[in-house]
Amino acid sequence: MDWNAPVDIYCERLAPGFWAEPFNAVSNLAFILAALWGASLLVREKSSATDLWLLVAMTALIGVGSFVFHTFATVWASLADTIPIWSFVLVFVIIAMRRYFGMKVLGILTVFGVLILVAVGFTLALPESEPGVPPLLNGSLQYAPALLALLVFSWALWRTDHDAGIYVIASTLVFSLSLAFRTVDFNVCAAFPIGTHFLWHTLNGLMIAILLTAIIRHGRPRNI
Repeated sequence: MDWNAPVDIYCERLAPGFWAEPFNAVSNLAFILAALWGASLLVREKSSATDLWLLVAMTALIGVGSFVFHTFATVWASLADTIPIWSFVLVFVIIAMRRYFGMKVLGILTVFGVLILVAVGFTLALPESEPGVPPLLNGSLQYAPALLALLVFSWALWRTDHDAGIYVIASTLVFSLSLAFRTVDFNVCAAFPIGTHFLWHTLNGLMIAILLTAIIRHGRPRNI
């Protein structure tokens, strides 16, 4: 594999170059702002909770990694983008299951097993895209497990009348909208040359800020 091979899969990138995707690159400030918001909440709460500070740090890493990808736009840079994202998803699910539902190791492993099976199933079901042709739904199907996890959390928290429920439901709606903007990016190039991928970043920053607010303020089982 050529780790330095260029990656050009967004409307905004019309040529090689560090600043060929200015909107896609700069919009990653949304993640940095979300991390700063989370940090401010933790300071206000005088919290030294290691797991919550870890989520804040990982949020900032998402912004840095995505900025690297949308500036260098190479195969190796794509890993700097995807690894922080999926690391955050996995760690957040673990922390949320423990803090919201008081789940033990066996329950957490069971949920993870289901999510992994779903992710593998979607991966195997996706047809291979031809060179120069965007993948099905512009590759957004890879985020189906994350959407599924948010839907499950929304339902479970709403059903138990948990204080965090309204926040997680709101974050799920925001993520659904951001996923739609990510999906249509390649289809609107002619009418909207900068594309809509920057809205994926902006809304996801908002979504994570909402999730951080919920888990910092209400991250404990309903019966406590």
